[in-house]
Amino acid sequence: MNDTPSGNRTHIGFFGRRNAGKSSIVNAVTGQELAVVSEIKGTTTDPVTKSMELLPLGPVLIIDTPGYDDEGRLGMLRVKKTRQILNKTDVAVLVTDARHGIGEPEKELISLFQQKQIPYLTVYNKIDLLPGEQPETPPEKSDLSGPCIYASALEKTNIYELKEKIAALASVRDTQKHLVADLIHPGDVIVLVTPIDSAAPKGRLILPQQQMIRDILDAGAISVVVRETELEETLGKLGQKPALVITDSQVFKKVSALTPGDVPLTSFSILMARFKGTLTESVKGAAKISGLRENDRVLIAEGCTHHRQCEDIGTVKLPRWLQEYTGVSLQFDFTSGTEFPENLSDYQLIIHCGGCMLNEREMLYRIKCAQDAGVPVTNYGTAIAQMNGILKRSLAILPEIQKII
Repeated sequence: MNDTPSGNRTHIGFFGRRNAGKSSIVNAVTGQELAVVSEIKGTTTDPVTKSMELLPLGPVLIIDTPGYDDEGRLGMLRVKKTRQILNKTDVAVLVTDARHGIGEPEKELISLFQQKQIPYLTVYNKIDLLPGEQPETPPEKSDLSGPCIYASALEKTNIYELKEKIAALASVRDTQKHLVADLIHPGDVIVLVTPIDSAAPKGRLILPQQQMIRDILDAGAISVVVRETELEETLGKLGQKPALVITDSQVFKKVSALTPGDVPLTSFSILMARFKGTLTESVKGAAKISGLRENDRVLIAEGCTHHRQCEDIGTVKLPRWLQEYTGVSLQFDFTSGTEFPENLSDYQLIIHCGGCMLNEREMLYRIKCAQDAGVPVTNYGTAIAQMNGILKRSLAILPEIQKII
């Protein structure tokens, strides 16, 4: 479970005002001193994350956020960071001081949870500080606070029950969802084409390649991994036609030329977009590439951060290919990691990576932002396939998607 990529984990965010005891609750739930705790307001100044296994839920990413009532110039930046965390949150835990209950900061957070359709529950923390005996049952559910529970992070009261409630609230993750296993059969030979160039990580494969191999093995199929330079020789030695060839997008054109026309072909990026629920919009967006005009602005966004190499696909190859394909000069902006512009209206196209490091909720949020701004969005694989005239072929294994071209 510890090796589960963060993009495949349930993201659980803890929210609330300063000194409500968010960090203390996080520490109690995780059983670790994950977050610094003190009586000083605003101790948590940046989101703190921890990948772990939370029973009975499974692999999760715990996120502790700054106080939503923070003040001043820096405080407003922290609040902005907290709002950004909502875009990747699968389950929200609102922590409030039981002595104060629901105030304006809590109401605003609840409104955001509801707007973004995030399942949430309210924890009335610090019941050990209430006058008289500690309450044994949670306050009555209201339309405002949703499911709720009394707790004491200090005395570990109802922490087990809180974890059970979080697990119950978590969206039922689609355990039948696969990268490729549902498209192949036991015994099928699947060829994976993985370029090893200056941009490839030393001594390892990139995450989508690792995940694809595991999914193929889970399906009982046979995974053959080669570089594009050995593809032709490998196909000749197999003794049978592979059921599918999956390639890194940057060598799509070469691999398409080497792969017989009756052998299905697609890319890691296309299958990852399908896995994240963004492929339909990516295919629609790819059709808009030919409509780009002189000096149009294009945003190229990546979900991870890495050291840029001289032939980086996002900042070097894609811009070059786009300008060669359209025959016009374009303006490019680049973002990576958690960065994603709030204002997209100045762009005529957005090209996103497959999103292997982002969870499905955040990828869908980014797609929704583009839709709201009226900006077409596609991804690396579909864009490159479109520019090489092989998009229809690369979607042949997905006829429901192919028919929208």
